[in-house]
Amino acid sequence: MQSTGTKPQTTKGRNSSLRYVARQPILSADEKVFGYELLFRDGIEQYFRATDSDAASRSTLDTSILMGVDILCDGRLAFINCTREVLLKDYITLLPPTQAVVEILESVPVDDLVIGACQRMRAAGYLVALDDYEVDDVREPLVQVADIIKVDVRQTPMEQAAALIKRWGTAKRRLLAEKVETREEFLAAKAAGFTYFQGYFFRKPELLHAREIPANRINYLRLLAAITRANPDPREIEDVIKGEASLVYRLLRYLNSPVFGFTREIRSVRHALAMLGEREVCRWIRLAATLVAAQNKPSDLVLSALVRGRFCELLAPKVKHEGSDLFLVGLLSLMDSILDIPMGVVLEGISVDKETKAALLGHDGQLSSVYQLMLAQEAADWDNVTGLSAQMHIPEAFVAECRWEAMEWARQMTT
Repeated sequence: MQSTGTKPQTTKGRNSSLRYVARQPILSADEKVFGYELLFRDGIEQYFRATDSDAASRSTLDTSILMGVDILCDGRLAFINCTREVLLKDYITLLPPTQAVVEILESVPVDDLVIGACQRMRAAGYLVALDDYEVDDVREPLVQVADIIKVDVRQTPMEQAAALIKRWGTAKRRLLAEKVETREEFLAAKAAGFTYFQGYFFRKPELLHAREIPANRINYLRLLAAITRANPDPREIEDVIKGEASLVYRLLRYLNSPVFGFTREIRSVRHALAMLGEREVCRWIRLAATLVAAQNKPSDLVLSALVRGRFCELLAPKVKHEGSDLFLVGLLSLMDSILDIPMGVVLEGISVDKETKAALLGHDGQLSSVYQLMLAQEAADWDNVTGLSAQMHIPEAFVAECRWEAMEWARQMTT
């Protein structure tokens, strides 16, 4: 983990029209991240509509190359939407087969040229996916060259989806449930036989009555509570860290990083905390507590929490937030999913200011626009991004650049 004591400067000279990016996670049945579908917009004014899907596909590919698929997808597969033009011209081969999945849009007509292009892609090592497949789909001739078939479970009843799985599913051809937005939908799709699942269902905890918080997770909440007080108590922080062996180890590893260049021997946890200093200790705890708390959770949750935190922090100079810590607002926004407890329970154990609490609970307040902008940018809700940016008097290009900087930073923090 690298030092976060100083803010990285915003990269100069980039073409900001290529920074409008979002992604939607694709998970396996055990909720591990398999890949991401990439969603782009080509600029502040130029939205991709149904009439210019070719431009959207080309820009997706171009931006993936320029920004780096490893950063955009955290080392996972990138599902790239392909139109007929993109497919027939073999544009996708600009990305290696180990990084990209060729996703054939429902608007692509099936003919010998398209079938031949899909065969070439598979022979070159690419996975081929069919988007929005339906019962009696006219793209049935493409099924034999498909590795993944995506089914919109909001449009296709689960009984029909199960029939599609029975008909087309094999050991080498898997079906993916799209638009899975709730835990109940995930469990139903899983029971029907889907292998992969796309949507944000895993971002909200499953609400169970009388559920207890495991002891080690209480420590994480205690740590976050300790650093959010007006006057953090070093003794309290030290005691909580000493009670969690994994945090002690991470602290020592962190201080051993070449970025610090410490030559003195670290004698104790107290000594280590003193060497870091209060400000850096607070930043380290935010990161470490989030990473450790999220063990055995989808890696997208951790990465997204860090991206959200850094994104909000980068917006801070343009936003009225008084004493609120915008990094903490973004980071805590996924803590309910990371800890598998409702947000209200998370906030009961943390002494955050009323504006931060209001934002995290979805209430109106001084920070609600920042919170909504964070969600809109992440979900590629470009209309809301434009509206909220204008309302907050923040240049939309600056918002997009902050998102990109946050993704780069979070990737560095988790590798």
